[in-house]
Amino acid sequence: MAALTPISRKPLSLVVPLIAAAGGFLGLFVGTANGSGFLGVLIGAVLVASMGLFFIKGLKNEQLSKWISIALIGALGIWFGGIPGLILGLIFGWLFHWFIYWLYEGRYRARLLPYLTPGQVAWHYGFRIICGSIFVFLITPILVVMPLSFNSQDFFTFTPEMLRFEAEGYSLKHYRDFFTNNEWQRSFKNSLLIAPIATVISVSLGTLAAIGLSQSHVPGRRAIMAIMISPMIVPLIISATGMFFFYSDIGNWLEGTLGLPKTFVGYVKVVLAHAVLGIPFVIITVTATLVGFDRSLTRAAANMGANPVTTFFRVQMPLILPGVISGALFAFITSFDEVVVVLFVGSASQKTLPWQMFTGLREQISPTILAVATILVVISIALLTTVELLRRRSERLRGLSPG
Repeated sequence: MAALTPISRKPLSLVVPLIAAAGGFLGLFVGTANGSGFLGVLIGAVLVASMGLFFIKGLKNEQLSKWISIALIGALGIWFGGIPGLILGLIFGWLFHWFIYWLYEGRYRARLLPYLTPGQVAWHYGFRIICGSIFVFLITPILVVMPLSFNSQDFFTFTPEMLRFEAEGYSLKHYRDFFTNNEWQRSFKNSLLIAPIATVISVSLGTLAAIGLSQSHVPGRRAIMAIMISPMIVPLIISATGMFFFYSDIGNWLEGTLGLPKTFVGYVKVVLAHAVLGIPFVIITVTATLVGFDRSLTRAAANMGANPVTTFFRVQMPLILPGVISGALFAFITSFDEVVVVLFVGSASQKTLPWQMFTGLREQISPTILAVATILVVISIALLTTVELLRRRSERLRGLSPG
């Protein structure tokens, strides 16, 4: 088979240390789970290095060695971790076999330019390993939370039934609690009310600010831009404290002078505070979209008699719309996930979903929080996917190749 054709077989002095390091990395997790990380690293490194030497020097049959590797690591997996360990063992058995021959047969150079030096090849794959490690570091906490939300018990930990993949260990009770509990539903409705209104305000003001600051004749536009995006830079607790005093005076004026209801004024304060937090995201995304905007289009529209408002909505807005929508999504996520500012500015009537989660962690450890967190993760993934699709559309509209 063409896929198994060696490019240039590498010396064992290169292959063995690398596969031993891979085995030691896996052994670190297995050993730590069983009380000795160092012993796990040592056993994992020796096991995989010995397995590689046997396959390369002794067996010399790649297809047979693959099944031996899968069976051996799978057996160790079921010994240490039961059914979940078996599944992981089968996966890592295949992965170690692939890695051994990928190195030994020199297949790692198959998609690289032939004139690259060993140092350049090392950096090529080292950079990807670093990026992958960062990704795993960031995503692992989320991957832990999601299965825990299906726990049939009121615990923040994996029960023996869950680890054995027994149906009794899993349940949708925490999701049912979220959708039927009045406290959770009230906070969810508050978030769905506050976030869209704050997003509309953020988009309206942020888009206008971005368009104005993109004009080269505006004096001090760099300083103004720095001030406008400062809510992203200043620690949130400081912003929340300042908003508390500022919006307290506004609230007193609205209640005392205009006679508005206290609950309504509370919503106004929270919406305005969240709008302030969302405006910098809109400014940045719209400004990035305006970088590739052709100014001659607006001048041509003006020469043909279009007023500034018509030019904006008929010429400029369709081209910068992906950036505007991206900023709106970021502003919505910021408002929907924010808890610090609403604790300072809002009251019990404006309790949002993150506030309810914070209260649940402080007063009662309920796995319903994990169910809510999973729902929020799914919503965030959907919104970020939309942002990426809009980014690609924006690049296509500007004649760029989406990357």
